[in-house]
Amino acid sequence: MTNGGPVAAKSHQQSVEESLAGLRTTRQGLSAAEALARQAQHGPNELAEGKRRTALRMFLGQFKDFMIVVLLAAAVIAGALGEMADTIAIAVIVVLNAALGFVQEYRAEKAMAALRKMAATPATVVRGGVPGVIPAAGLVPGDIVLLEAGNVVPADLRLTEALKLRVEEAALTGESVPVEKQTDALADEGLSVGDRTNLAYRGTLVTYGRGTGVVIATGMKTELGRIATMLQEGEETKTPLQKRLVVFGKKLALAVLAICALVFVVGLLRNEPPLQMLLTAISLAVAAIPEALPAVITISLALGAKKMVRQNALVRKLPAVETLGSVTYICSDKTGTLTLNRMSVEEVYADRRWIPEAELSRDQAAAPGGTTRGLPLPTLLTALALSNDARQEAAGAVVGDPTETALFAQAAAGGFSKPALELRHPRLAELPFDSERKLMTTFHAWEEGKVVSFTKGAVEVVLERADRVLTAQGESELVRSEVLGAAEKSAAEGLRVLGIGMRVWDRLPEDTATEQVETGLTLLGLVGLLDPPRQEAKESVQTCRTAGIVPVMITGDHPLTARAIARRISILDDDHPAEQVITGRELEQLSSEEFGRRVEHLRVYARVAPEQKLKIVKALQDRGQFVAMTGDGVNDAPALRRADIGVAMGITGTDVSKEASHMILLDDNFATIVKAVAEGRRIFDNIRKFIKYTMTSNSGEIWTIFLAPFFGLPIPLLPIHILWINLVTDGLPGLALAAEPGEKGLMERPPRQPKESIFAHGLGTHIVWVGLLMGAVSIVTQAWSIRAGLAHWQTMVFTVLCLSQMGHVLAIRSERESLFRQGLFSNRPILGAFLLTLALQLATIYVPLLNPIFKTQPLTLGELAATLALSSVVFLGVEIEKLFRRALSSRPTRRAR
Repeated sequence: MTNGGPVAAKSHQQSVEESLAGLRTTRQGLSAAEALARQAQHGPNELAEGKRRTALRMFLGQFKDFMIVVLLAAAVIAGALGEMADTIAIAVIVVLNAALGFVQEYRAEKAMAALRKMAATPATVVRGGVPGVIPAAGLVPGDIVLLEAGNVVPADLRLTEALKLRVEEAALTGESVPVEKQTDALADEGLSVGDRTNLAYRGTLVTYGRGTGVVIATGMKTELGRIATMLQEGEETKTPLQKRLVVFGKKLALAVLAICALVFVVGLLRNEPPLQMLLTAISLAVAAIPEALPAVITISLALGAKKMVRQNALVRKLPAVETLGSVTYICSDKTGTLTLNRMSVEEVYADRRWIPEAELSRDQAAAPGGTTRGLPLPTLLTALALSNDARQEAAGAVVGDPTETALFAQAAAGGFSKPALELRHPRLAELPFDSERKLMTTFHAWEEGKVVSFTKGAVEVVLERADRVLTAQGESELVRSEVLGAAEKSAAEGLRVLGIGMRVWDRLPEDTATEQVETGLTLLGLVGLLDPPRQEAKESVQTCRTAGIVPVMITGDHPLTARAIARRISILDDDHPAEQVITGRELEQLSSEEFGRRVEHLRVYARVAPEQKLKIVKALQDRGQFVAMTGDGVNDAPALRRADIGVAMGITGTDVSKEASHMILLDDNFATIVKAVAEGRRIFDNIRKFIKYTMTSNSGEIWTIFLAPFFGLPIPLLPIHILWINLVTDGLPGLALAAEPGEKGLMERPPRQPKESIFAHGLGTHIVWVGLLMGAVSIVTQAWSIRAGLAHWQTMVFTVLCLSQMGHVLAIRSERESLFRQGLFSNRPILGAFLLTLALQLATIYVPLLNPIFKTQPLTLGELAATLALSSVVFLGVEIEKLFRRALSSRPTRRAR
């Protein structure tokens, strides 16, 4: 016997006596000595902590990234050159990013703490025949535990008694309706967690009744413990941008080292001073490394996260903002995410027809008939109001069982208020719901001094107890097959169907506790209930599809219910719905290879276990997809952590799911994800624009210095010039790109391919040709000014190169749209950065104190005018490129017309 071995695995198949025997215990519980011995054997009933790193190791681990190493090397080189400002700037950027990464990792570790907090509950245990309260950590396999309404189940239990016991298991299974528990053995070995009705699981909540159970698993062997194990073993994947930047950083470092070595060698071959060439090569290396890139990314993500909070999306891990732009699949939990997590009446069957909820108005249900000769619908609504334990609090909220609150609300909406009806028809007695009878009956004072009983429950059971049906013409003989057919039709659409009957008595029966009072019923009708989809869910799903994102529903609910909701919100296609739905049991039977072949065609997963959700996410990732997983329960936590982006629910979400997630929806609304995806795409676009801008600028500097000697020209720039351009042009203008609004049609294009290079879609080509153009303009400026005998040629080259980069940043604000159409004031930060950089550059030329520092001379008005004109060439070149791009993209449209 173990605390999670064969006994626990097959407990739902065993009878109560077999379970007790297998655990070597009795209904009187273990003796104190035996409990102590088992505690020593199995350990405390607690969730074990995985191997944890110290805070220092977490922080130092942030410096392993290749790009960070390159930046640190650049900082050392800058310091060696005496450029302490650059050294300090780079160091601040590196430390900032390390701190950010440390905070993210530290927060992720809180998921286990949330699980432990959830499990830290007291337990009422019977030992030696005497009940007592002990910490849940002291439970051992074989202990007898007592349960009552309001208790959190302290361990996994095989129920030995269940008196009207209902347990809410939404945190584990995703089902919003409390589960009726019973004690009979279940023959099916492959039942999912939600279908093992004779077991109660640690961390779930008893909502009604009472019961007793024997502990079959404790600690990490419980279902909750298995989830904790998956969290500890789970891996967080790198974001698309992180993956791209690793590759980018390595290639860039190698390219920069090669080019700088070449510049140094070529300079020596031309008999340039070795020290000057060394300093030039090193300065070029420092300038070529985009040290502002981590800062721009961090600030872009932070600004995006701040904006998303206003849209009800709280980002816990900044890279998640960008990852949303790469998402190709959204795997969403049904309950509370796509649906309201609130049962409601969808339709009512009365007078031999189904009536949609929208038609159940006060006008149609004018007033209760009061007797079986009354109209069917008013009498049915009266029954829904009176035979109901839900109540309305002073604040207006209706509390009680989800099904009963739905019936209460529907009756009230039809004009049948429970408090008002109870004044006329007070409850006299009741026969509570029982999982064996599957019925609930209440007795009320009725008209003419008589008594009425209303019975509700499973349709087939109510039909067995009824022999008449109420119609508009009065009572008639019940045709069971007709009503059963109507019920099956509604159930096939995913609705939970209840039958409602009544019986009028001359006086209150002497014994209301026997099942005999639930016979001779007159059927009033049926009620179909459903946890309805959110109003905006269908529109959001359609937007996802337009954006090339595949929405997938993953739920612990019944397949019929899942299929009905999926069809309503267009997750399921009408063409091949059967091929797009799979249950947890069917999934279990598939080999990894077969599932891998099918996973991209599946849209609905029903009755799945926590590890299966993880399996689904992994399978999609193995197929090259980027997966977002939304969820609110403990069962979602491992998949949330493994997903490329885990999205937890802020209102209904458990602490565990929130701690495991990358982002939290503050309004629990699936539609918020669509806004977040758009923001993620905008941010990635702006990061690409910065890379385009800074790498083109660096490319221009390299071409200028590298090519000048081949035209017989001296080295055009000094090390101080290179470092200054790098400082003023990479900083503020680059950061201002983070504020650029989204491009038109942002959500009408497919997601970026996960393996797509950061230089895709012409970015690499742009860097090369615009860099060459920038270098060519600088070299032409140098050649022309030297030939014209201008003494200030180096200052002119210095200014042209600097301002060309400013023209470039204005031109690349949009991939296609002209700046003249966008307007200068549509991004005020970038306009401000442009003007400030222009002012600083002019200061290096015209402020006497700065001339000896930057080795510059004041330019004449003519020289300045020529410099400004030459600086605009790059801007005009990029605008022409965008003109061609617009012309090419519009050509197919004209042909189509």
